[in-house]
Amino acid sequence: MPSQKDQKIDLNNDYPCPCRRRGRLIPITLTEALGCDRCQQIFVVEESGYAIEQLSTSYPYKRSWRWTGHRWSTAHPGLGDSYLPVSLGIIAVVLIAGLCLAQISPPAPPGIIIVLCAMVSVLALLVPALFIWLTHRR
Repeated sequence: MPSQKDQKIDLNNDYPCPCRRRGRLIPITLTEALGCDRCQQIFVVEESGYAIEQLSTSYPYKRSWRWTGHRWSTAHPGLGDSYLPVSLGIIAVVLIAGLCLAQISPPAPPGIIIVLCAMVSVLALLVPALFIWLTHRR
């Protein structure tokens, strides 16, 4: 079984691109950076030499990876990696709260309360769905 311990990145070696499966990282001459031959991304080796950081990015936070000897693993999992579980949790809470509110409606105008609860539930479900869509699109 291959070791999962992080290995120091050698600028003379050939590595697969962490962004694309078919791209290869090629050393950029006279720099301590690697460039992908497929997606044109540039990666800089961090000071410790055990991780690379994506240099040109449209993300608000920098992405970095560590080399395990066979594949790249995320060095600093950020908030973007936890959007899916958080969003699913919010969806579950909103659905349960919506069902409870629908059951506790006052006797006066039950139709208006149910419609209002349904509208609030749908709006509350659209926000996590929007987060999921924004974080997983490329």
